[in-house]
Amino acid sequence: MPYYQFHIPARSPSAGLKAEIAAAVTKVHTSVTGAPARYVNVAFFELAAGNLFVADQPVRQGRMVGIIRAGRTPEVKHDLTGLADAWSAVTGEPREGFALFLQEVPGAMVMEYGEILPEAESD
Repeated sequence: MPYYQFHIPARSPSAGLKAEIAAAVTKVHTSVTGAPARYVNVAFFELAAGNLFVADQPVRQGRMVGIIRAGRTPEVKHDLTGLADAWSAVTGEPREGFALFLQEVPGAMVMEYGEILPEAESD
């Protein structure tokens, strides 16, 4: 179910590491949540220079929006911030320059492999 979207500067070093980033993200998500790897979706959007800003300053590092199923414990959600460490380990970019945004959706709002998802287990 998770859908991790990365917005990265085009032709940046991270743009050449998509497969490695996807593998690292999948590993973090599956180890934290216990979800099967086949449900972890990762997408990359390369943005031309001048299309990614914080306030009025251009950004040189990626941004990630992660859509996860609602109902995870606070501990699980906290542990998913390890996705930033995974990004940093693969890209060599400091964690401090990376941004991670997690959003929750109810399982009933998601369909995968033709099935509406059950709600996440909170234990």
